[in-house]
Amino acid sequence: MTRDATNPYEEGLDRTPANFTALSPLGFLERAARVYPNRLAVVHGHRRYTWPETYARCRRLASALARRGIGRGDTVAVMLANTPEMYEVHFGVPMAGAVLNTLNTRLDAESIAFMLEFATARALIVDSEFADVARRALAGGKGDILIVDVTDIEYRGAGTALGGVGYEELLASGDEGFSWLRPLDEWDAIALNYTSGTTGNPKAVVYHHRGAYLNAICNLLTWGMPPHATYLWTLPMFHCNGWCFPWSIAANAGTNVCLRKVDAEQVFALIRAEGVTHYSGAPIVHTTLINAPAALREGITQKVHAMVAGAAPPESMIEGMERIGFDLTHVYGLTETYGPAAVCARQAEWDSLELAARAERNGRQGFEYLLQDGMAVLDPETLIPVPADGVTMGEIMFRGNITMKGYLKNPAATAAALKGGWFHSGDLAVVQPDGYAKIRDRSKDIIISGGENISSLEVEEALYRHPAVLAAAVVAKPDPKWGETPCAFIELKDGARATAEELRVHCEAHLARFKVPKAFEFLPLPRTATGKIQKQVLRGRAREP
Repeated sequence: MTRDATNPYEEGLDRTPANFTALSPLGFLERAARVYPNRLAVVHGHRRYTWPETYARCRRLASALARRGIGRGDTVAVMLANTPEMYEVHFGVPMAGAVLNTLNTRLDAESIAFMLEFATARALIVDSEFADVARRALAGGKGDILIVDVTDIEYRGAGTALGGVGYEELLASGDEGFSWLRPLDEWDAIALNYTSGTTGNPKAVVYHHRGAYLNAICNLLTWGMPPHATYLWTLPMFHCNGWCFPWSIAANAGTNVCLRKVDAEQVFALIRAEGVTHYSGAPIVHTTLINAPAALREGITQKVHAMVAGAAPPESMIEGMERIGFDLTHVYGLTETYGPAAVCARQAEWDSLELAARAERNGRQGFEYLLQDGMAVLDPETLIPVPADGVTMGEIMFRGNITMKGYLKNPAATAAALKGGWFHSGDLAVVQPDGYAKIRDRSKDIIISGGENISSLEVEEALYRHPAVLAAAVVAKPDPKWGETPCAFIELKDGARATAEELRVHCEAHLARFKVPKAFEFLPLPRTATGKIQKQVLRGRAREP
């Protein structure tokens, strides 16, 4: 931006180290260590680190990477579970000036190989659980890449280390007094996250220090997290950098309780033993807890706050969370918006509504995060806002500081995604009369039957109302008469039974007849590592004869 030399408020008033610092979440760690030297930062089984200990370990990591020639502009990839090491790389890697690339641990070797090569990774830090996949990904040769092995004593499964330098050995070679590198500019990259592309290669989303800082703070503001909250890592830290919560918890000087895998019994045990106050995840995480035996929740006396993200969490899940006494906040976002960038802001008058009505209000996507500049539902061609009539559909779009820099090495896709000064989400929504956005579907998930548009989410919502249904996914099935019709894939609750005819009758009581699925299949639904149902897999199945 060009400065106006004639403006008296510019004359002689320059940026200096005394009055301007590039925003970065890395400073949160240093402050937590200095201000709260006795507070626990990370808990994992018998391993417990205070904030000063965590800060020292992160500085050692940064120092060790720097001594191996890894610095500004370099990529450090990691395949890690939710362990202390995964928390530490969120600080130690960018403290060396490098960019952190957290890899989805459920991907196959071919996908990992592509990601490592595309980002020109200089180092790969791998948990032994994922070493076999990493070994196959590296089989083709990825040049001079530093391999770092993580061996977690809490892991009881199979897996043989790659044979690189051990993580603790790497830290021992670093200096805990290392003068870590602050970003030269808050626009500098801090992290790289790949989208979960359904066709072709995924796109590589670049985060900057400014966005990570602002979203970390916004998480605290949005949730009203009190100082020193205890946060359970049910959400994979590899997913959008754990929605920026690794940095949020440092700003909060809270406690990170690590969890390798979501298991209802272990989740409730940790909530009880560690005094967990907050956790977050996709709808399937909360549904798992709702449907767990009530006995597992015994002895939990503190208020537990949950955050759910998803295009449209079923109202039945929102109702279930209220029944078990967990306070739920519904947020919405995408990889390109650092995870959550919108919230269904609750209103006091909703408290007097019936449970079902409260669930309906809380199931909306709402408004932009406080520190995101804007969120709107616009016509994708004209960029004109849709009327707040609850009927007219448009595309949800974002703009502001909590939006990606763009896609690495893909200027065409970046330009298309940011066309017109807005990030185009691909989610179709309406604006209700009170101004709240409500997603109707992904643009690719709308079913057009006989010329009529059918929202797959609306059909799924009806299915979730059936007491036997644990999860539902509705996709288009080719039809010689109607072009396509809804096809429902159903996962039943443990011990529950339901027939296709029973579900068809149930849907007819809640939907217009043309929206009722013509086909039902019962099976465990395929999911991504973050719990999202893989509709692309189901679309392929629906197209089969």
